[in-house]
Amino acid sequence: MPQNDVRLMEDELQLYPPILPNLEEWPIYKLSLERRNFIEEIIRQTITRLEEKNHGDFAEVLAKTIYQERIRMREKPWRVDPPNEATFWKKLRQRLEEADKTQNLNIVQHAQQEVLSKIIDRYAEEIVGSFVPETFLQARKILTALFKRLLSKRGKKTQSWGKKDQLYHRIKTYGDLEQIRHLAEKGTVVIVPTHFSNLDSVLIGYAIDLKVGLPSFSYGAGLNLYNFGPAAYFMNRLGAYRVDRRKKNAVYLETLKSMSTISIEKGTHSLFFPGGTRSRSGQSETRLKLGLLSTVIEAQRAICEKGIDNKIFVVPLILDYHFVLEARYLIEQHLREIGKENIWRLKITQKVSGSSSSSLSSITTRALK
Repeated sequence: MPQNDVRLMEDELQLYPPILPNLEEWPIYKLSLERRNFIEEIIRQTITRLEEKNHGDFAEVLAKTIYQERIRMREKPWRVDPPNEATFWKKLRQRLEEADKTQNLNIVQHAQQEVLSKIIDRYAEEIVGSFVPETFLQARKILTALFKRLLSKRGKKTQSWGKKDQLYHRIKTYGDLEQIRHLAEKGTVVIVPTHFSNLDSVLIGYAIDLKVGLPSFSYGAGLNLYNFGPAAYFMNRLGAYRVDRRKKNAVYLETLKSMSTISIEKGTHSLFFPGGTRSRSGQSETRLKLGLLSTVIEAQRAICEKGIDNKIFVVPLILDYHFVLEARYLIEQHLREIGKENIWRLKITQKVSGSSSSSLSSITTRALK
């Protein structure tokens, strides 16, 4: 075997010791201990941002938020939603209506500030998770058993509990790992991976813990995943923050950005999927969504303004699978999108060439089949 190949195999099997062996020294745990103070800081920063964007007048943004939330509750209810959702938003709407009736500017502004604070507080409580070291150690064992089963050869009997040696050569990590470990000791690391599976966050977290020796990263998890009890139990205690993709209003989006900015500013290592969603075609993303990724720049600016000796390092990560568990579902979605594009092209072709509507109908039917 060539010497370069031998060296590569040795690198693949190398396990790095933790840079912070004590879990209670991890930035994500320290932030979790101050969860309520963290939320209060999110509220203050979100109000400041909205104040700047709306010139101190919150009437329009509050009206849109309450209206959109009423639509969401009616058209897209989830089991994970709080049971008092309707009552909460109804009371806020009544509070604003009562203040408007007084036609007193001070009373109206005070009511708007009060309602805005309550909304942001509710959003922040929903978004911000926590980190429990005991649950993390428990998850290590469970994930070891899970990945040994998933990554074992077909038909080969394996023990679900025991040594992790069998995983060393199956979960491969490439790149300048020494440098990444050095960066994590000197500042805050933000990993931006490609996205192919719902297991991506779990697999990355497991790999950087097992093979690279980095502290746990904060990552976003869709609120819909919390409908499943066991998943909700672990994600609530492993540093995941909840993202509700149904909520598109300005208050929610600003709250989410403030959470990310402050978290990174406080030294919590983070993970973002810049593609926004899983790749349906299996190709790497070519268009990036800069929503939460922009908070990296905001956090670095805040750090510089405060004179803190800390830097944020963005580390791209390419994931590669032979296949993913939800491949069939993703392929079906991709083919539907391709089918829609082809039908649209057929319609354009028919319009230009002047072919009969009956022939188009026949072509479209075959395309759908």
